[in-house]
Amino acid sequence: MSILTLTASDTDTICAITTPPGRSGVGIIRISGPIAALIAQKILRFKPKPRYAHYCPFFETTSEIIDQGIALYFPGPHSFTGEDVLELQGHGGYFVLDSLLQAVLAAGARIARPGEFTERAFLNDKIDLTQAEAIADLIDSSSREAARSAIRTLQGEFSRLIDNLADSIVHLRVYLEAAIDFTDEEIDFLSEGRISEKLANITEQLDNILAQAKQGALIKEGMSVVIAGKPNAGKSSLLNALAGKDSAIVTEIEGTTRDILSEQINLDGMPLHITDTAGLRLSTDIVEQEGIRRALLAVKNADRVLLMIDSSKEKVDQTNLTDYLSAPGFGELGLCVDISRVTIIQNKADLTGEDCVCIPARKPSDPTIIRISAKQSSGIELLKQYLKDCMGFQATREGGFIARRRHLEALTQARACLVQAAIQLDQHSAAELVAEDLRHAHQYLGEITGKFSTDDLLGKIFSSFCVGK
Repeated sequence: MSILTLTASDTDTICAITTPPGRSGVGIIRISGPIAALIAQKILRFKPKPRYAHYCPFFETTSEIIDQGIALYFPGPHSFTGEDVLELQGHGGYFVLDSLLQAVLAAGARIARPGEFTERAFLNDKIDLTQAEAIADLIDSSSREAARSAIRTLQGEFSRLIDNLADSIVHLRVYLEAAIDFTDEEIDFLSEGRISEKLANITEQLDNILAQAKQGALIKEGMSVVIAGKPNAGKSSLLNALAGKDSAIVTEIEGTTRDILSEQINLDGMPLHITDTAGLRLSTDIVEQEGIRRALLAVKNADRVLLMIDSSKEKVDQTNLTDYLSAPGFGELGLCVDISRVTIIQNKADLTGEDCVCIPARKPSDPTIIRISAKQSSGIELLKQYLKDCMGFQATREGGFIARRRHLEALTQARACLVQAAIQLDQHSAAELVAEDLRHAHQYLGEITGKFSTDDLLGKIFSSFCVGK
């Protein structure tokens, strides 16, 4: 149940063209609010039968016919928004739809804000916040797996997991409150181990959800990969090999790439955002300097940096990487990158005669080395599999749901509260403090489904939707 209530502006009757702009066979106008039925009578000249498709003319206020098509009327609360909803499905010409929209506005509606239909569905408890977000995620899906996961979230799979976890926390809080209230037996309650056992089970339950959520976030947002290195190391050739097309210009001339160039590919359902950058070197050319500045910024913000090495000219591995990055002519650039995010790509194996292999890091602080030939597309499949592995991505057609970064943050915060509760219980047997940590964990879970969400959060989420949703 949402803790928010409708304001005066939320009870207006709203309308919008829900189909994309441009010419099409069908164009749809959606109307939602208390006077939707009255608007139907003005536009259709009769009161439509609920949940029945009427084929009829649409009229202007001057009684002239604008168009003819299908009218659908859904009285609240049995509609998407929970309010009276009218849909007018006509022809998709710009002038026709605009004329029909003007007639609806003249009949008493106002233009909907971005995401306002979905927002009303949330405020009227037709969907929760994760389901609302899943609508936008389904529209923005860039792969079949992303669309499937968004549908599962829209159907409530993610919400059910969160609600079950929240119920477990509530039950433990009730049990704990009993321990606090019955002070004579409190020590027995705590020493029995039931609370500790229940807390461990809840933490395990949350860990399972968090693992699935991380996969869902990868399916939605993917991974940003920046290809960096000196000029003519083969960066643009690698971009072309990964993208499967000639996106970047490749020449023997140093400094061909002057700006960043991005492509998106799909790795078994995981979007991969690849960025090619200008060659890193000291330069007096103003245009090239700007390209290098942008390259350094891209490197700083990347999930993974592929450091391209021309292995026919230079030998770089785990033993001398730090020296290489700080060497004269390279170190002065101020390359800001965490070594843990760097993968060394030893390119041009076709010239050195070496095998294309993946050499794992010897210790956690060392980078992985992948030897390839970008020109011949040798070793590219090794690199693709490595990118999936280093992000922990597991392609699957079973289960799964779409998740956002805010969901991961809330789950992580909730887990931290559970860990703190376990410490309070184990080291201090402080029932009151354990109860407080559980309350905070419950609130973080409520932020995911919208039960404890602020107006600012909701405004940010729904404003990112398109008009008409």
